Amino acid sequence: MSRVDLEVDVNGEELFVVDKDILSRFCGRIRSLVVAGAGSARRPQRVALHGFPGGAEAFELVARLCYAAGGGGGTVTAANACVLRCASEFLDMATAADAPEAAPSLVRLTEKALEEMPQWPWHAVVDAVKQCQRLLPLADTTGAFDAAVAALVSHMAVPPPPAGDATPTTTSSPESSAFRFSCDTKSSSLSLRGSCISRTWWFEDLVVLSPGTVERVAAALVARGGGGAGAADHGVVARFLFYYLKCRIAGAGAEDKKAMLEAAVAAMSRLDRSAVSGKGLFGILRIAAPLKQLAGACQERLVVMIGRKLDHATLDNLLVTAPAGTGSLYDVGLVLRFVGAFLRGGAAGEPARLKKVGRLVDLYLAEVAPDPSLRPAKFLELATALPAPARDCHDALYRAIDVYFQVHGRLTDEEKMKICRGLSYEKLSPECCKHLARNGGFPTRAAVQALASQHTVLKSLVLRDPAQLKPVAPSPPPSTGAKRRETCRHDDGDAGGENDGQVILYAGRLDLTLENQNLRSLLDGMHWRVIELEKVCSRMKTQMTKMKARRGAGRTARSLPRMCS
Repeated sequence: MSRVDLEVDVNGEELFVVDKDILSRFCGRIRSLVVAGAGSARRPQRVALHGFPGGAEAFELVARLCYAAGGGGGTVTAANACVLRCASEFLDMATAADAPEAAPSLVRLTEKALEEMPQWPWHAVVDAVKQCQRLLPLADTTGAFDAAVAALVSHMAVPPPPAGDATPTTTSSPESSAFRFSCDTKSSSLSLRGSCISRTWWFEDLVVLSPGTVERVAAALVARGGGGAGAADHGVVARFLFYYLKCRIAGAGAEDKKAMLEAAVAAMSRLDRSAVSGKGLFGILRIAAPLKQLAGACQERLVVMIGRKLDHATLDNLLVTAPAGTGSLYDVGLVLRFVGAFLRGGAAGEPARLKKVGRLVDLYLAEVAPDPSLRPAKFLELATALPAPARDCHDALYRAIDVYFQVHGRLTDEEKMKICRGLSYEKLSPECCKHLARNGGFPTRAAVQALASQHTVLKSLVLRDPAQLKPVAPSPPPSTGAKRRETCRHDDGDAGGENDGQVILYAGRLDLTLENQNLRSLLDGMHWRVIELEKVCSRMKTQMTKMKARRGAGRTARSLPRMCS
């Protein structure tokens, strides 16, 4: 008959009165505590176990197994293997004092059970993972958590069994063992949806897991890889993470939201760029924006992922409200970080993607330009963030700058000229260049540079392909010092675009100071030189037309005479 000469206080929850000799035989920790308190006059002797994994219920299970082992048998099941593994580690049950060699320790028996976990029923594996969440950190140090997650992933790699089929079970252990392991033989009671064999069948069963466990399972799925039949599909993993957030984020507290977002973003950062939805990432950004103290690493991962998908974004996606206290309407700094991440991702070598982002940034600039709190340096930084190939035309950028100058009327000419450096006048359409020259909101130097660039474009056009120019009616020379507008038009013989073959020269209505009179004279001279070049080209084209006509009239082909000046 067993004696009751030892009191065990488990986590302050419950007091157990047990046989000191039986528990000391199997539990090295209790044996040490008993020896340490042997000098106490208290009868029965009391020991305290603080931080015992699984609490009073788990200790009672261990005690029963110790008593059963003394009588010849005990059971380790799928339902208790993880908690017993952690409890046996806590109590130092690796060896039993004075036990026969044929009697294995509880540590070895539970380890054997965990090795066979992939053969457990699906519901038993899910329960084991949930149990390990509550047994941290011992579940990590003993390897129980890793074993449970690995078994879970192995089940997820195959379709679920048809409804009603029995799930695989395993029963093993030597009959001579002091403890006996037998796996739970109940059939799966999961809520699998009928004959669904989709690769997403496990979503609903795992949505109840903690954020840390979800991140761990996603990482294990990605690590499985290999491209074989059991390889994880990154798209399916991404869909699960978005589904998890959709199901859990509503109604959660700020701390819970923070934990879920950080776990989901960390898991998504391991996935391929094409697997993660850009729309979903911006949805996460909307949820994360109001949260305080979101981990810096999480923020950076989210910025990088959105940056990689920036060519799929819309203007509404980028209109994120600025943090409180900044005074601005929109978070321009965040968009700058997106653009930086986009360029670092190697998109500068992909012209199509680069131009899509260029158009998007121009739309964003037009939207934020009316913000009176937007500093010139920040506006200029965003306007010049993309390389030159991102924009074939700078008309949209010019219009955004025009709005910005109208709203920020106190800018000096120097500040305006800094912003105008982002403009390439050669990429302005003739209409925009004309508007700029008339625009009193732009500095005079910008207007002069725009006109000079248009003359340069015309000159290069004439020199490159004079045969495409047609004669124009001569215009009377302008009066000295008068405001004027000179327009030279020539029609393209082929059916070209609306602006093909048309160049508008504008040199009037400029409020030039005395120091700019030399530039004005230079522009006048360039203007008349261009007109003279057009006349020469017209004569050359007439001569070429006559020679072609003569050649067509004859039967034999002759080479054209070389033109000389």
